[in-house]
Order: sequence, then C-alpha cells, then structure tokens
Amino acid sequence: MNDNMIGARALMLALEKEGVKEVFGLPGGANLPMYDELYKSNIRHILVRHEQSAAHMADGFGRVSRKPGVCFATSGPGATNLLTGIATAQADSAPMVAVTGQVPVKMIGKDAFQESDIIGMANPAVKYSYQPRTPEEIPEIVKQGFYIAETGRPGPVLLDIPKDVQQNEGKFTFPDEVRIPGYHPWTDPDIPSIEKAIQLLLTSEKPMILAGGGVIISSAFAELQSIAEMLMIPVVTTFKGKGAFPENHPLSLGPIGMHGHAEANKLMTEADCVLAIGTRFSDRSVGTFEEFERNLKIIHMDVDPAEIGKNQTTSVAVVGDVQASLRIMVKMLLSKAMKKSDDNPWSKHVNEVKQYWRENLKLHPGEMGAAKILRKLREVLPKESIVTTEVGQHQMWASLFYDVIQPGTFFSSTGLGTMGWGFPAAIGAKAARPDVPVVDIAGDGSFNMTENSLATSVLEDLPVIVFLINNFSLGMVAQWQRTFYDKRMIGIDLKNCPDYVKLAESYGAQGIRAQSMEELEKAIKSGLNSDVATVIDIPIDPNEDVLPFVAPGTSLKEMILPS
Repeated sequence: MNDNMIGARALMLALEKEGVKEVFGLPGGANLPMYDELYKSNIRHILVRHEQSAAHMADGFGRVSRKPGVCFATSGPGATNLLTGIATAQADSAPMVAVTGQVPVKMIGKDAFQESDIIGMANPAVKYSYQPRTPEEIPEIVKQGFYIAETGRPGPVLLDIPKDVQQNEGKFTFPDEVRIPGYHPWTDPDIPSIEKAIQLLLTSEKPMILAGGGVIISSAFAELQSIAEMLMIPVVTTFKGKGAFPENHPLSLGPIGMHGHAEANKLMTEADCVLAIGTRFSDRSVGTFEEFERNLKIIHMDVDPAEIGKNQTTSVAVVGDVQASLRIMVKMLLSKAMKKSDDNPWSKHVNEVKQYWRENLKLHPGEMGAAKILRKLREVLPKESIVTTEVGQHQMWASLFYDVIQPGTFFSSTGLGTMGWGFPAAIGAKAARPDVPVVDIAGDGSFNMTENSLATSVLEDLPVIVFLINNFSLGMVAQWQRTFYDKRMIGIDLKNCPDYVKLAESYGAQGIRAQSMEELEKAIKSGLNSDVATVIDIPIDPNEDVLPFVAPGTSLKEMILPS
C-alpha cells in the first residue's frame, strides 16, 4: 500500500492491522489529529477520567488478553500521567503500547506549551520507546512496538508522536514482517539443561516447585500441573504467580513470602531443591537472599536470561519460554515412564504441615474478619471469574484467604505495588473478557485514588464489582506503625470519608453496604446480576493485622504468626 494520507490516519490503520479493537484514553491538544482519525476508524474509544487509569486499564486488558493493551494521552501532563501505569506494567511484565502526542518537531526542546521529554522520562520504565520525526515511519514503529511489547518477556512500549507528524501527509508502506537488529527473544527450550534439571529433581529428597508470574504470562498451567503430579512435588507460588496452580489442588501450598501461607513458608525453608519457574526471586517472596539459598539447590527456568543469577545462585539455568521448556520436561519424564508415588516421607510431612496450619492458624474472631469475608467471596463467585486487587492489607489478605481455582484469573500490582491499580485494571480486564464476572478486591485508601473510573465503568458499559474492604484507614501503613514504630500513628486515618454507597450512586453505579455475612452474600449476588458497576462497602475492624507476616530484612524462618 502506497496511498497518500496523513500520519494519524496511518496510525489508525496500523493499529487495526495489529488487531486493536479498543483503546483507553483522553484527548488533548497534541493528540487531536489522531483522535480525529480515531473517530473515523473501527476502533472503540474508552474515555477515562485520568490518564493514569488509561494505562492501568490497558495493563489489565493486556494481562487478561495476553495482547498489548493500548492507551492514548496528550503531551506534557497527559503523557507524564501515564508514567505510573507504564512503570507498573514494566515491573510486572505486562504487554502495553502507550501512544502519546507531542509538540511539533520544530518545537521540541524549546519548552513549548505542554512539552515534556516523555521519552527521556519513560526510558527506564519501558521495554522500548520511539519518537518518529516523519509520518512515513509510523507503520514500521507500530509493527515493531507491538512485536517488542508481546514477545519474550512482555512489557510496555511508548510511541511518542509529534503533532505535525500526525498531521503531515506521506506515502505509506505497511510491513507484514518485523526485523529488529539486536532484538532476538530467546524462546527455544534448552534441552541439555532440562535434562540436568530432571536429574537434580529426581535425586533430591525434599523438592519444591516455586511458580512465578512467568507461568501465567506463558499460559504454562497444564504443563506445570503435569510436572507436579508426575513427580508428586508440592507447589508454592510467588504472589505474582498466585493463580498459576489451582489452590484447591492437593499439592498446592499457596503463596510464599512476606504475606505467604504459614505452611508454604515453613516447608520452603526445609526443601533441598526448588524448581523455580518464571520468577525473579523478589525480596518480598524469599526474604533474605543469603538465607533462602543456604541449603537449597535452585533450578531457575525463565525466558529472560538477565534474571538468571541476579538475586539467587543457580545450580541449573534453563533459559527459554517456560511453557515450551516445561512441555519438553513432561515429554522426557514420560519417555522415562517416570511417575512418583505420594507414599514417601517428604509427601507425608508436607501433608501433615499443611493440615496443621489449615486447622490451627488463628483468625480474627469477628463475624466480618478478613479471612471470612474473602472466603465468602470465593464461595459465591464462579470459578472462572477474574479478580484484580488494589495494594495494601486487602491485597495480602487476598493472598492468604482467596483461593484461585481456575489458573490465570488473578492479577495484582506486585512489582511496583501501585495503589489505585486494581479498579481501572478490572475495567480493562472486563473489556478483554466481557463474558466473565470481574471483581476488584479493594481497600478504601487504594480505591480512593482512582474511584473516578466509576464513570468509565458505568458510561462505557463495563460493569465490575468493587469488593471494598473498608477499615477507614491506610491499613498497611497503620499495621507497620503499630508493629515497627511503637504505635505512633500518623497520616493513616481516613475518617470514614467518603460514603462509598453515595459515591457509587452519584456515578450511576450500585452501592451496597454489607455489615453481616448474610448481607455480604446478597450483595455479591446482586453485583453479579447487575448491569452497572457495584461497590460493596464492607466495614471491618481497623485494628485487624495481616498475619502471617515476614518482616523486611528477615528470612522466611522468622515469620510472625498470629497469637
């Protein structure tokens, strides 16, 4: 195709060729030409009330669809408002393409109105960025941008397009293939290393599997379950890996780490070998790096070679797509007719420890304690429902007490820990999967940051449920002040403001306050049957702490338990 058209028109055609059906955005002076062409295109525009939410919606869309979500913003403050969402996507390896307007080429560097060096600001937080200086470059950078965003270890890509590049005409060729010198994602399985990994697993006495977010990104659910069942190896996850393995499975021990399950943390400290799949060994997952690896042989399987040896010493490294690597591992084990029985000392011990903590972990005595309300949510929600979370105590209670049954249905901001992420991400998830219920497990402090996305949810017909665990405070900060700062409480009291039922209703959403388990069950069912967003305000005890808890700078062995 060599038709004459303006750059903004070429942008829309390039996006359509990448299969883009919707974009999340907010127009402004520097991106009006692309919005004028968006008006003429087949792409749906979902209007946000703040650009940060546009990025979070694109992030949620990308995690659920496993295709890059797209967000639009204008130059200057519009672009900088995307940065938190872009950095969140980078930290959690979420595919995204952010498209910003920019001042005309001849004005760049002259401190023009609403000019910001968004390329310079964003470079540490993106997988790659482009700023075309001629319209003819647009089709190529869009093609490359989508390829980079979704291949290898996914991440965000920024396309910053000057206004005159959008407006000027050119002759365009739309490429069908991508060639990027120097960018060659390593995805092929490393068969010799897989053989070494199998041998190490078979000769270990107390093996564990640690599943990270890479399992979810690569959809390696069936392969992971096959390995675990063939070798009867218990499975723990990182928090980002929560949902990589069904948490009602007999081999599941749940998440490890700062707010991991007691049995998962306890048994991880006893293991002699761990098959770590798609994880970066975050300090929030493993505690102190030196103590974690002290008596442990680590098999690290990851698509990103930069992660190997970064935080933990590795005995066997398996670089490549984890689904493909696990598939080869399954075939090798089948060829050996290898299947272990659960009748061995390690399996018996694992089951005993698991049973003990499931029965003896002390919970909040009140009717509306965090564990009880989250277990009620799990009981009522269909298993295929998608759940996002905000960031704070409620997020960690979800880690502990909300069991993910269908793999790949639970998402949170883990690496950056971005308050306000969960609600717009839930809206993006609903755009990707309108056929399933979507719930944001929220806290009042976090929900306050992006609650204006209720307008988007209602007006764009993207109904989600906000499961608002309301302790009238910045609960995680309050818990740390109680624990580490001798109860010197400052800056945490939200004073029951606003009234979330009235707030929801003011946006045309459904607001329900649930103060008993009976009211809560009715509210969840009402939300599932509602055509508009539902905010369920659930008041809880402001002094309830998240426990178990591994304090920063300590090891998993030093876990603090409820007394």
